[in-house]
Amino acid sequence: MVRYRGPRLKIIRRFGELPGLTGKLITKKQNQHEKDTAGQKKTKSSSYKIRLNEKQKLRYNYGITESQLLRYVKEARRRKGLTGFLLMQLLEMRLDNIIFRLNLAPTIPAARQFVNHGHVLINNKKVNIPSFQCRPNDTISFPNKQKTIDLIKSTLTHGDALISNENSSNSHLEFDKKTLTGKVKNLVKHKDLKFKINDMLVIEYYSRLA
Repeated sequence: MVRYRGPRLKIIRRFGELPGLTGKLITKKQNQHEKDTAGQKKTKSSSYKIRLNEKQKLRYNYGITESQLLRYVKEARRRKGLTGFLLMQLLEMRLDNIIFRLNLAPTIPAARQFVNHGHVLINNKKVNIPSFQCRPNDTISFPNKQKTIDLIKSTLTHGDALISNENSSNSHLEFDKKTLTGKVKNLVKHKDLKFKINDMLVIEYYSRLA
């Protein structure tokens, strides 16, 4: 399944707020329309549909394909620990998500494009792979190109208006606005997970494919 590139508001009307996908919110008028429509078509969701919806939320928020998510689930199962949390940790430590969490992009798709265009250095080496897994003590810097520097400063300047409040604090990350240098201090911990989702429902959804 390919990565979703359609209307983003259509997705958040269906699944609710997805800060990684878009910072836009449903208006009161749109929200009331959704409630009226839901009231007219109120049906009890099956356990399968509940798990499917939770899986879709995860996929759309992090902007990954079905095959990518399945690989992350298999990797989480392979590791020791709580599979649901390990899955979330793998997704949170992706480079595109780290750029988003550092407030250097308004959404994860924007962060992915930023990485794809070669604007990011990890430990002084260019990395243009959005799925790159960041590790503790990795340093994040940027090529000394005016275009890159201007882009970062513009994003940081307008950050209050563009960036999700979910990124107000990230204890596993730090960023120096003077030197424009970031650092991954630790792997993300459960208490620092900003995107709230029932990860076990996702694991249960994929258990049928095992």
